[in-house]
Amino acid sequence: MNRALFIAGILIVMLCNFHADVSMGQENGDQNVDDIIEGFEDDASAGDDLEDLMQGFGDGSAEGSATTVEGDEFLEGFEEDVDGPRAETSAQEKQPPSWSLKGEFAVTSTYNFAPEATQPWQGFTMLRPELELTLKNRFSDRWQGQISARGFYDTIYVVRGRDEYTQQVLDDYESQLLLEDTFIQGSITDHLDTKIGRQIVVWGTLDNLRVTDVLNPLDLRQPGLTDIDDLRLPVTIVKFDYYFGNWDLSAMAIPEVRFSMLPVFGSDFYPFPIPRPPEGDPDEGFGNMQYAAAMTGVFSGWDIGFYWANIYADQSYAEPVSTGPPEQFVRNHPRTHMLGTAANLALGNWLLKAEVAGFNGLRYTNTPRIEYVRLDIGGGVEYSGFKEATLSLEMVNRHIFDYRRVLLLPPDEIRENEFQWSLRFMKDFMNDTLTLTLLASSFGIKADDGAFERLDAEYDVTDAMSIRGGVVFYQSGEKGLFQGIGASDRLFLVFTYSF
Repeated sequence: MNRALFIAGILIVMLCNFHADVSMGQENGDQNVDDIIEGFEDDASAGDDLEDLMQGFGDGSAEGSATTVEGDEFLEGFEEDVDGPRAETSAQEKQPPSWSLKGEFAVTSTYNFAPEATQPWQGFTMLRPELELTLKNRFSDRWQGQISARGFYDTIYVVRGRDEYTQQVLDDYESQLLLEDTFIQGSITDHLDTKIGRQIVVWGTLDNLRVTDVLNPLDLRQPGLTDIDDLRLPVTIVKFDYYFGNWDLSAMAIPEVRFSMLPVFGSDFYPFPIPRPPEGDPDEGFGNMQYAAAMTGVFSGWDIGFYWANIYADQSYAEPVSTGPPEQFVRNHPRTHMLGTAANLALGNWLLKAEVAGFNGLRYTNTPRIEYVRLDIGGGVEYSGFKEATLSLEMVNRHIFDYRRVLLLPPDEIRENEFQWSLRFMKDFMNDTLTLTLLASSFGIKADDGAFERLDAEYDVTDAMSIRGGVVFYQSGEKGLFQGIGASDRLFLVFTYSF
């Protein structure tokens, strides 16, 4: 934890430097609630009279608040200026198709400087060009859609020699081509919207930890390098939103079964000497359809949401499929019901957050045929009284009922109470062109189960070009994927060009 204390010291110095800014921030009085709350938003367009309603709860924001990734940014390129009398008739006239192609090219490089690192994970460990293309079309004034794909090829494996890596690493880390957010969306009536296709749906109010946010898996192959907003993987969902008063009622059917991407055998983030058992994915389609629903409301100074899901749990358990020898196992995912709620409350420069969720039907390897119930409780506080800076603290505790001590043994290694916390400080400089971020994330109150700290800076060279770089320190834990992770300290640099 020496490194963690060092990072905490940096944070204290920063706070001292910004003490004078607090009074300046307080002179501004209470901030507008819309500027403070980044909780549950839903940007599904249902007309101008819904703009206030849609600010709050929803699904899938790049800012970590609960909105759908589809708002103003999505509508760029689709909008048409209408003036005078034509504004009254434009909605009735058939609009010609409006196409736009946008993209993002990025190059990411990482350098592992931990002295304990073993080959081939010393020195440069990534040199990856990446391209994402998004084709958008507006079919009419009520309907639009997009197709998005992303691919990368990491040249470091050719540079260092592919024979140095396991086949699992080459399969998962060397190259990738994925269909990203690809959907059609529109308004059926003035109060009913739909969105069909691969999409991101974010539930809850916490920005760095997850309680009710269960619909989208995460890319955890290289933990700590980026925020959770950039880790979510889109899933095929048929979604309907009905708006009434201050409320949004959402109903979803989820035919695609997708789980989080984890470090694989041979990776420096994989601590075990043997590969995991193969995945026993359930069949996708109507036979194993998953379902979800949410009702969210936006009010003056506070938001609230209620959530229900019948899905496959992201955490797997191993189950024998043959007696051997050797005995063969497969990893299965139990079907679970989740019922939860989340809320936030704005008080001047303070934003208070809370989430609660219960899960049933959970299963673990060490106790075959036994199902468990788990209760997750999370909370957070965010302070924005500094000048162009925010400080937030979030905590989550996950409690398993009818716990059995055998669950603490490998391969489960689950405690009766799993505690996690995160601390984030963000500060903007140079007219918001430079952003400094300090993030500390800990598993266990004293990081007994592992931790990491990330210090990074992002500079907008132009509107289309940015450079982001920083350092990540890891502390090994007593169990799970954080065993031996302390040998993965690294520098990273990302160049991004948008067009």
